[in-house]
Amino acid sequence: MWRSSVAGYEVFAEHLVRAGAMPSLMPWPLTPGWSITDFGCVGGDPDGKVDARASFVSCAGPSELDGVVELTVISEEPGVGLGARCAGASRTDPGADLGEGPPHAKVRIDGHPISLWAVSTSDSDVDFDRSVLAGEAHGRWLWIVLRPASAVLLLKDEWVLHDVAGLGPELIDLPFGGSPPAW
Repeated sequence: MWRSSVAGYEVFAEHLVRAGAMPSLMPWPLTPGWSITDFGCVGGDPDGKVDARASFVSCAGPSELDGVVELTVISEEPGVGLGARCAGASRTDPGADLGEGPPHAKVRIDGHPISLWAVSTSDSDVDFDRSVLAGEAHGRWLWIVLRPASAVLLLKDEWVLHDVAGLGPELIDLPFGGSPPAW
């Protein structure tokens, strides 16, 4: 796994090259006051000749009800386990929690609604400090990890996630900084 030690524009550009065709998803547009705090990928190389098998972007910012909210969005091929690592889940893939009953939330990617279901982390999360949702987007697992757990209520409004690799000049204005996630 490649993960930057500090969040900044130049190293984020390196991340996008390493990720290749693996999407680097985040809410877009980024809410004022929020910044990118962390990013990384599994696989991939610095020359962009080999695409990553998983990618994540973390952001943080204020919310009216929860104070500072930390959000990590992970896109990965089945069996990689990066989403489970970020979520603190005990199994590699979201598993049987997905698709049972109506979805708990939805996001939009490329104009398409993506259904998300809650993933239990109760066997590994004694503090219940986060909410974890997962679904499938474009043949890959999509994981969303929110801290504090109550921040999951922010998803009541359907968020738009965008692969920031396709943004171009807009990347220059992205704010970076803050503490990386605790996982």
